[in-house]
Amino acid sequence: MAVSQENIEMDEIQNILNKYEQIDIKNNTQSLESLNSFAFNFYSDVSEIYDSFTRIKNTERNKSGYSLNDAPILALLVKTWKLLKEILIYYEKNNAEIISILERPLIESAITATYLMQSDESVIEDCRKCSYKDRLRILRDYQNGLEFFKTKPGKRLLKSVTEKMQLEGFTPDDFKEQKANRWRIQGKSFFDIFKEVEHEDLYRYSFGIMSESIHCSWNDSMDWCLQKNDDDTFDIFPFYHHADVRYVTPTLHSLDRPYRLWLQRIGVDEKYFFDVLEWIVKINSMLYGSFDNLYDE
Repeated sequence: MAVSQENIEMDEIQNILNKYEQIDIKNNTQSLESLNSFAFNFYSDVSEIYDSFTRIKNTERNKSGYSLNDAPILALLVKTWKLLKEILIYYEKNNAEIISILERPLIESAITATYLMQSDESVIEDCRKCSYKDRLRILRDYQNGLEFFKTKPGKRLLKSVTEKMQLEGFTPDDFKEQKANRWRIQGKSFFDIFKEVEHEDLYRYSFGIMSESIHCSWNDSMDWCLQKNDDDTFDIFPFYHHADVRYVTPTLHSLDRPYRLWLQRIGVDEKYFFDVLEWIVKINSMLYGSFDNLYDE
């Protein structure tokens, strides 16, 4: 197997790991202050490692870029580490409200990538086709003579949709199955997909609550934007809530697997990279236990 940039990525990852040889991890998990600082730095390093994994390429398998059935998975993995990095920025800003918005697509991207890699190629094509629901409506509106498509923004939008359809070789008649399945991958809700990847009970306590909040939930408004008075009336809460970095720990549990599956999918068999993933799991599990011991709820 030939892996392009293998040495570069190994060096980048090893530079991260070398830092931890100089750190007394046990000593850094004895107090809440040191634990929070250590955990934040660890999560930041993990996001850089995930970034590196998406730049590793097996040049025997992929002499150039990735196929239409690889690219959607790779895109989700890139989206995952980008969102993780962005979430950590808002931990630095101590802004839990924005983190709660970003965590939903983070989990969704990681879970969907894992599901696709556990499925056959027809499911990946189905996933690609499901993204065309509103774009097909754009084509219908254009064919029906909507005036918007005579404007410059309308022409740009139409050009974008048309070029994507041509790239994939799709016509408007190629989406009967997706329409019958209500534009869901294999007709499954995200909950159906989630419970095939993770334990079903995790959904309601992680993604389920965030999924509700994306639809302008009243409970969400009470949590983030209002404060209750003693007489049961409400006033605005104009500040951002404190961000607690320990909540990254259970989230990271869902992020490890898709990167492991990706390396296997593209035929990267270098043991070093899989050992790094095991190291991430080990440190993350240690952090989970440390947070649990030090926090008195």
